[in-house]
Amino acid sequence: MVNNAMAIEVDGLTVRRGKSAVLEDLTFGVRAGAVVGLLGPSGCGKSTLMRSIVGTQVVHGGTIRVFDEPAGSAPLRQRVGYMTQAASVYDDLTVHQNLDYFRKVLRTGRDRVGQVLDLTDLADTADQLVDNLSGGQRSRVSLAVALLGEPDLLVLDEPTVGLDPVLRADLWALFRRLAADGATLLVSSHVMDEATRCDRLLLMRDGDIIADDSPDGLLAATGTETAEAAFLALISGPGKTAQPASTHARHRQDPGLGQGGTP
Repeated sequence: MVNNAMAIEVDGLTVRRGKSAVLEDLTFGVRAGAVVGLLGPSGCGKSTLMRSIVGTQVVHGGTIRVFDEPAGSAPLRQRVGYMTQAASVYDDLTVHQNLDYFRKVLRTGRDRVGQVLDLTDLADTADQLVDNLSGGQRSRVSLAVALLGEPDLLVLDEPTVGLDPVLRADLWALFRRLAADGATLLVSSHVMDEATRCDRLLLMRDGDIIADDSPDGLLAATGTETAEAAFLALISGPGKTAQPASTHARHRQDPGLGQGGTP
């Protein structure tokens, strides 16, 4: 059954850095229960958009509502989990100490630490200092922190960057399990082949969302076979492959899903 409830509603979002617009007049929505990929090259505005959604970014125009509450408001503190691009944990604490500290901040039960250690496959490294962990393990510690509050929305900024294919596949399997349990996930990446793992894609370039569709719908609309080829088709300009109107998200008030997508 399609879930028509909205997890994220962005209307006219504008973010500026100095006199330059980083994001300008973005409007889109994300349905609850979907795994949505936010894809685009480095520097296109993905992280700024994610910070805006979790309420840590100064915005200059527009509104953002998460589960019908203003982004960053107190009722969302346990409902939204945020994993930043850089590992946001303490290097001089063990994995377990980090999780115990953050679960006290979130006021969650002690048993949740063990649960997220198991979820992220970190139980065997619980007593190791974070400073001694590999990059992939540090990323999983950050993810474990984001999961402590059993969030309804997970906002994950480049969670698989720098990981080998096996670890990437393991993390995506975890993301799908979380979604199956009812969570909504917004996952950014500049790796286009991760598009096939999502229910829906938001493709960004230069601070704008240039496409909003399911993976199959995006490929069908552009007549391409890969997400990377579809992205190149969308930016190829007049006289080449035109962007289909059905995939453009900038001024859509209730975009839902594109062709062939089911959250």
